[in-house]
Amino acid sequence: MERVDVQRLVTQRIIKTAYEQTGKRFVPAAGSNRHIHVSAQDLEALFGKGYALTPERALSQPGQFAAKETVSIAGPKGRIDQVRVLGPARGKTQVEILLADAFKLGLPPVVRISGDIEGTPGAAIIGSAGSVEIPSGVIVAMRHVHISAEQAAWLGLQNGDRVSIRKDGARALVFENVPVRCGEGHDLELHLDLEEANAGGIKGG
Repeated sequence: MERVDVQRLVTQRIIKTAYEQTGKRFVPAAGSNRHIHVSAQDLEALFGKGYALTPERALSQPGQFAAKETVSIAGPKGRIDQVRVLGPARGKTQVEILLADAFKLGLPPVVRISGDIEGTPGAAIIGSAGSVEIPSGVIVAMRHVHISAEQAAWLGLQNGDRVSIRKDGARALVFENVPVRCGEGHDLELHLDLEEANAGGIKGG
């Protein structure tokens, strides 16, 4: 069993026990830097025909990984290099940036839940073998909680719920209006972008 799977099982046991004993619902948290999900078609345009991503490390959500490959993102006012590609390939290309990145690129900062890209700004994406221009798909990812159906059952949550999550400590704060994303391929974790995580002094886990 991989280390990430062992950590996930231990964390789930701790959280479930805490809820049963105290009624308090805890959730592990992770802060994500800017990154990109690419479609199979755009992957070939960026890196070459028949290209396959090279997994570098597993991510917390089942089957997902950070790849060794990176791209550059260019907007009307600027460019950001070394943007990590996450795998596997998706149906549509989506770039997830920080609020500060939007100003650097010259794009309007549109906060959306991942996958909801209609009406969002586009950008040029430059890879090692070519480039593509996406008409939409650049978002500032809305914070959200991933959870499996089993985990949702014992925490009393369901897909589409909105929750508030408090972080204690020196930089205590409350994240409000956090959507719950429940279903196959999800595992319990609060996803924040790096700016939100830094605001609360939150490290992965």
